[in-house]
Amino acid sequence: MSPRRTGVILLLVVLVAALSVPVALASLSGEPQPDSQPSGQNQVTAASIATQADLGRLLFFDPRLSGNGVTSCSSCHLPEKAWTDGEALSSGYTSVEYFRNTPTLLNASQMALLDWDGRFDGSDMATVVRDHIAEAHFMHMDGRLLVERMLQTPVYAEAFERLFGNEASYGKVLNSLAAFVATLESTDNPYLAFKAGDDMALNVQQRAGLQLFEGKAGCSSCHSDVLLADGDLHVTGVPANPEIFSNTDRHITFRRFFKQFGVGEFAELRSDPGRFAMTHDEADRGRFRTPSLLEIARTAPYMHNGVIASLEDVVAFYNEGGGDVPNKDPLLKPLNLNADEVDSLVAFLGSLGSDDTPFDIPAVLPPYELRTLGAN
Repeated sequence: MSPRRTGVILLLVVLVAALSVPVALASLSGEPQPDSQPSGQNQVTAASIATQADLGRLLFFDPRLSGNGVTSCSSCHLPEKAWTDGEALSSGYTSVEYFRNTPTLLNASQMALLDWDGRFDGSDMATVVRDHIAEAHFMHMDGRLLVERMLQTPVYAEAFERLFGNEASYGKVLNSLAAFVATLESTDNPYLAFKAGDDMALNVQQRAGLQLFEGKAGCSSCHSDVLLADGDLHVTGVPANPEIFSNTDRHITFRRFFKQFGVGEFAELRSDPGRFAMTHDEADRGRFRTPSLLEIARTAPYMHNGVIASLEDVVAFYNEGGGDVPNKDPLLKPLNLNADEVDSLVAFLGSLGSDDTPFDIPAVLPPYELRTLGAN
């Protein structure tokens, strides 16, 4: 048998195996099983996928977007946890543990910068999606295999044809996911109602907290604008999370990440250097993106490494003037808030979230139907 023929046969074997493994693994993991779609009104059809965001919604919950078919976007961004995972430090691809906290996706498409180190432009969500799908410690997926899985799923294949006029491509998958993420917004909460003129939307304690937020506590210096985020990065001196270094799996991911970005001392690091990894400027060591405070009460634990467990602890951290680092932002100074003021500020922060409205998670996903190779 010729080497070329042998290579073709091996490629076909690998392709079929790659297409069958995700279904088996999804079953074992408890993820939605794309080969068990029931008949009847719950069945997903291409006609039911009316918009690009509708397609992105299905893809968001589909574990076939990961290399081994086990991890979906929703594995780390759970609707019931305000689109975070509720953990101090996130997990990733199978057997991988990550070294940063999972940020919420609510209002993410409106943020100027994304990721804790601000390395992504918030106006280019498709690139953020691509990084997380392709990165080995998240979803570890090759774009070519991803497209083949779309083509091997008739409902998806037809949906791409209906929406775009041609077949699935990697770019269309990324843009569809970005369109779905853009629908995830927090637009209804007592604070916004108060700002819109409803004087009764905040109680007395929350109004006192708002005065502190905008005045004595100085929170609005960084948490400003409609998203309560300034679109910038700051050094606040958040302490290191010791689990990153005591957990071997997390430490491996930590070291690999910073080696990849050319941080010379990656093996000796004992804290996350943040923006420094992108710029190699010492002034950026420990600098992290200002998160939006909308829905903050639902996204514990806090900070880039999840080291602060509660809003009370966050306020205590800033009341002391932040952490002890030489390049700390000069805005951070001891606040001298008393116990009642701390309670009022925490109460105000609790007004920045909406009710936990249930999200309609897809009950089923479109099933595979292997294409006849001879006809293609």
